[in-house]
Amino acid sequence: MKVAFTSTTGEMIDEHFGMAKNFHIWEIGPEASSFLETVTIGAHGDDEEDKIAARAAALRECAIVYTMAIGGPAAAKLVALKIHPMKTNSPVSLPETVNRLQEVLKGNPPPWLRKAMNKGEETSFEE
Repeated sequence: MKVAFTSTTGEMIDEHFGMAKNFHIWEIGPEASSFLETVTIGAHGDDEEDKIAARAAALRECAIVYTMAIGGPAAAKLVALKIHPMKTNSPVSLPETVNRLQEVLKGNPPPWLRKAMNKGEETSFEE
């Protein structure tokens, strides 16, 4: 599954969703993970709704977005696109977060994460 991280350098999750200029996109699965690309968000007007919409549209293929902070309207827009926002509340290591997510995927992930793993697939997960 594709996971986005708000990061200035690609090393730390250290930006607020609405202020992030770069989103580092990773492909993460239980056995392997790899960096795919950095998506840069340009200026999309002064309106907050435009900024949120531009970020959400750029991340539409992602299942999860890890960010240091995110406001309610932005989180709601992501959820509407079946993108799960994850707040860290403080700067955390991006590589360590990738490793922790892989460990959860190897075990018995919670239902929301199983659903996120299947984003974009036609089949449903059978419990």
